[in-house]
Amino acid sequence: MSAPSPQGIVIFGASGDLAKRKLIPSLFALFLRGLLPDRFFILGVSRTKMDSEDFRALRRADILAFSESGANADSEKLEAFLNILFYESIDTENPEAYSGLADVLNGLSGRFSTGANLLFYLGTPPDMFLPIARGLKASGLNSSASGWRRIVVEKPFGRDLESARNLNAELLKVFNEREIFRIDHYLGKETVQNILVLRFANGIFEPLWNRNYIDSVEISVSETLGVEGRGAYYEKAGALRDMVQNHLLHLMAFAAMECPASLDSESLRDEVVKVFRSLHPLSEKDLSDSVFRGQYAAGEINGEKVNGYLGEKNVSADSHTETYVAMRFFIDNWRWGGVPFYLYTGKRLSERKSEITINFKSTPQNLFIGQCCGHSCNRLSLRIQPDESISLKFGLKVPGEGFNVAQVGMNFKYSSLADVKLPGAYERLLLDAMCGDSSLFARADALECGWKFIDPILKYWDKIGYSDLARYAAGSEGTAAALALMRSHREISCSLPTVNGD
Repeated sequence: MSAPSPQGIVIFGASGDLAKRKLIPSLFALFLRGLLPDRFFILGVSRTKMDSEDFRALRRADILAFSESGANADSEKLEAFLNILFYESIDTENPEAYSGLADVLNGLSGRFSTGANLLFYLGTPPDMFLPIARGLKASGLNSSASGWRRIVVEKPFGRDLESARNLNAELLKVFNEREIFRIDHYLGKETVQNILVLRFANGIFEPLWNRNYIDSVEISVSETLGVEGRGAYYEKAGALRDMVQNHLLHLMAFAAMECPASLDSESLRDEVVKVFRSLHPLSEKDLSDSVFRGQYAAGEINGEKVNGYLGEKNVSADSHTETYVAMRFFIDNWRWGGVPFYLYTGKRLSERKSEITINFKSTPQNLFIGQCCGHSCNRLSLRIQPDESISLKFGLKVPGEGFNVAQVGMNFKYSSLADVKLPGAYERLLLDAMCGDSSLFARADALECGWKFIDPILKYWDKIGYSDLARYAAGSEGTAAALALMRSHREISCSLPTVNGD
């Protein structure tokens, strides 16, 4: 990757939680690593009234609280970073306010000799995306006549296919497609990117990555946390929009895609789109039999009693918003024909885990049918968080008399690379956006294809009401119906005793 050119970053929503916990700490980590340009500034923008000194004081506290790098940072380096932070309070819904913002940015661009290159980051609620874009256009800040322009748009990108298309169309009136970076922070995680290397750099895996050898694919993101004060947002989103449409479908695409012609952004994203276009449309029977939703009730997490979703702040007492989704679907192409894909995600579950699991088929004749339940003991698991790792499971004979079989594992943990610090997802994606590399950002056609797959689920739920919304206890594994779906096929998972390997 080439080094980023001189530029300024403008963070809209700079007083919000995303800037506080992720964006500013990530930029500071890049600063410490020497990856920011020599000529560079950060301008925070929001409605909150404060000046640049107030903003720096707040961000100093945030860096110390939320940045691993900040806790051990040299005080001089921290102050040097804070000195490139500035703040401007404007009414972001008022197009006329942006002319003053343009004056501020012109002054900072001249002061830091950045060549008027600007990266706009929309770390705001989604209903502010278009007002901000229109304000940038009204003031001419979208113009690349004097320097390049890029805009990073956070999720959720639309609520359904129609709204996503409308948002795309409106943004394209202000910026061109190569200037728009639709972010999914899961794609910035190291293990997700390693899927491509694992598949396409290793001759022991690539030939097996198809319907001839793989029985099923599981992609899961489970959380022990609840909505954590985001009840108002979650009431509008739900797990399907918040997690499945964004994160899980993109994880699935990386696991299922064909090898790109090269690692340039368009070649990579072309293959992602091909996967989305190959998703088998969900019939009403599929929606009834293979898509499940639930909502967490009160329960216990790590020995501590926790409220149900209906007891969370800013959640309606009669809410039917789903906090758990599980589904099975198929991909209609040569590589994956007939292979079931399982996605499941939920809040307040028994374990925090994000993982992709490849379940391999059994051998043609299993001599140890009583030991392996008639199915394969072979599983490849890519743990995305926590404890990023890759694990391969297989069966071996237990020493001693007879043919007693145990499942053993070969495990690689990134933590074993003692001299390597895994960069945070936002570190990687911010740097990519600064460099103009859109490989790990969603393209418009990919998003629309994803929504085309998800839309029938939303419409079906609207049609049937909430009769299928099941409750599950916090700290459990999910809803009974979803677990039954998974377990009906999990006979592929070896139930043998496991011997851990290093």
